[in-house]
Amino acid sequence: MTIQEVPLPAVSAGTVLVQNHYSLISAGTEGSTVKAARKGLIGKARERPQQVKQVFDVLKQQGPAQTYRAVMKKLDAYSPLGYSSAGVVIDVGKGVKNISVGDKVACAGAGYANHAEIISVPENLCVRLRQDSDLQLACYNTLGAIALQGIRQADLRLGETCAVIGLGLIGQLACLMLKASGVRVFGIDIDRAAAETARKHCCDAAFLRTGHAVEEEIHRLTRGMGVDAVIITAASSSHDPINLAGAVARKKGKVVIVGDVPTGFDREPHYYKKELDLRMSCSYGPGRYDPLYEEHGLDYPPAYVRWTENRNMEAFQDLIAGGRIDLSYLTTHVFKFADAPRAYDMMMERSEPFMGILIAYDIGKTIKRGRIEIKGHDRGPVSSVNIGFIGAGSYAQSQLLPNIPKNAGVSLKGILTATGTGARSVAERFGFDFCTDLESEIIENDAINTVFIATRHNTHADFVQKSLKAGKNVFVEKPLCLHEGELNEIENLYKALSKKQADKAAGGQTPLLMVGYNRRFSPLGREIKNNFPGGPLAMVYRVNAGHIPKDSWIQDIEIGGGRIIGEVCHFVDFLTFLNGSLPVSVSAQAMEDVNHLNDVLVVSLKYENGSIGTICYFANGDKALCKERVEVFANGCTAVLDDFKRLDIYAGGKKKTKKYLSQDKGQKAEVSQFIDAVKNGKPSPIPIHQIFSASRVCFSILESIRTGQTIVNS
Repeated sequence: MTIQEVPLPAVSAGTVLVQNHYSLISAGTEGSTVKAARKGLIGKARERPQQVKQVFDVLKQQGPAQTYRAVMKKLDAYSPLGYSSAGVVIDVGKGVKNISVGDKVACAGAGYANHAEIISVPENLCVRLRQDSDLQLACYNTLGAIALQGIRQADLRLGETCAVIGLGLIGQLACLMLKASGVRVFGIDIDRAAAETARKHCCDAAFLRTGHAVEEEIHRLTRGMGVDAVIITAASSSHDPINLAGAVARKKGKVVIVGDVPTGFDREPHYYKKELDLRMSCSYGPGRYDPLYEEHGLDYPPAYVRWTENRNMEAFQDLIAGGRIDLSYLTTHVFKFADAPRAYDMMMERSEPFMGILIAYDIGKTIKRGRIEIKGHDRGPVSSVNIGFIGAGSYAQSQLLPNIPKNAGVSLKGILTATGTGARSVAERFGFDFCTDLESEIIENDAINTVFIATRHNTHADFVQKSLKAGKNVFVEKPLCLHEGELNEIENLYKALSKKQADKAAGGQTPLLMVGYNRRFSPLGREIKNNFPGGPLAMVYRVNAGHIPKDSWIQDIEIGGGRIIGEVCHFVDFLTFLNGSLPVSVSAQAMEDVNHLNDVLVVSLKYENGSIGTICYFANGDKALCKERVEVFANGCTAVLDDFKRLDIYAGGKKKTKKYLSQDKGQKAEVSQFIDAVKNGKPSPIPIHQIFSASRVCFSILESIRTGQTIVNS
């Protein structure tokens, strides 16, 4: 655990930049995270068996080298803590309507409302507060919304009774709000101090969980009926909370699970005979885990969804501001931000009693955007390839950065990512001179001549154009762009730059533009091309693509562009590479799908040299089948490529086989050849007309699916 100086987060559309005054440490959620982080590899594996299974799946498919990179990327990355805070807005992004600079706000969300001086939070995960609000109390925001959603699931009425099992922070908050709403509240916990605190501040009665005394006492207090509802806010691997809930609930009562407890209850004698209603409560409320709501700011109409996660947060803050609940007793410790690690040590070691642990920030500190130098990494300017990175997600860390040659002619200068922790983590791991939160530090930096772009797809076109205009060589992960208008702009810009360079008397070179179509650089792919030097080819590319949920950013037309733009472009480029000419006509059909994802489709291509190609892209297959198979037929010969690990070539009645232990899709060779081209003034490893063609063909595929017509490409 460490406190790091990192670049400021980006202020993207729909987000607000907040200077935190206070943030709340969640002893339950964060405690389990820290506990797992402090374990060795074996302990981590035992904590996360599902992730271990994923490691073995990747190992079987991609081999040990790529699996090791993927695992270490996860283990070595900084993981910010915290998800509930309060502060003052210092900037707002485009499209934010209800929050302004200077507003006090309470914030929520893991990955957003972090323990950090400055955070960037989507508008729907912020609540605007009254200017006289106490931010020390407001920072309980997230836990308050979680507790309130559990209460809503219990659907209680004035005068009814509720038992709350688990009297940590969420349990105490639930009791406070239940009592404020006129519900009679009984609290239960295995910790004597928690039960005593609840009895004093928020419960009509509170009990230590011992034997059957709790059940008997609650039945006595409810005149033998049992409680109308039970809310379980405890976190435990034991079945006792769920079975105790069944024992104290009345017939046809409700049991609501808020905490992390197993649901394998005893059917007899309570749940079956009482016909109990068991309900799950989903975090802060409706909207949680919905990217359209949380990331894109789409609200649900109050007439149909009265209580969203944002409206739950508002209601909780109104209870605080109106004095209807008093949280002040919950805060037992306040640590300065610089002392935050001590707070976690105290919490993990339980060296003293605690309840609410807050982090207080120095609000008088001046914070500016700009670069952060990484000590010990500055190797000075070099004469050939000085690299800046914009974006560095999973693919960049596993396939691009590890493959950049480590020699005296190459220098990793600066990196910019959407999150400060990500930028700092990658900068340290791969040896960048600095990390930054300003794109000008990369694009307008005279010490950088080459820019790698590995951001989300909707930003590619803009970064490509800015970098080319600045005279930088550009490597952009696929796709080049999302819309035909963007493609036209990039083409026109590149032509203008080429003409300008050609008109210069001294000569020179147009900046290189390269798109990450790595498969054409795979050794087995090049082996196929070498064995089919002439004659039109008949080609079939079958892709067992696998399912991607409709709410993934990749499927989002505005962000990822969908799977045709985002991935099928790979296969279009590979077939173009194999036959050496461009497609002249495109015909495509997609299987009908209620979500209109177009991820089960067949594409037919005809080429200038008479070759034909078919791409069968299927997202509805079994993952046990290899992902990619390519078959090529010409002049009495056939090549069959399986997953870029095995190649069989049939010719003259004989079969020749080449295979590797690990998959090689050409990423290393791709990066190496691009760096070599920059260093030695060579053309782009992929001809520019083929780069533009791959994008245009993908747009034609979409048009063909929409119209049912064959699209002719000029």
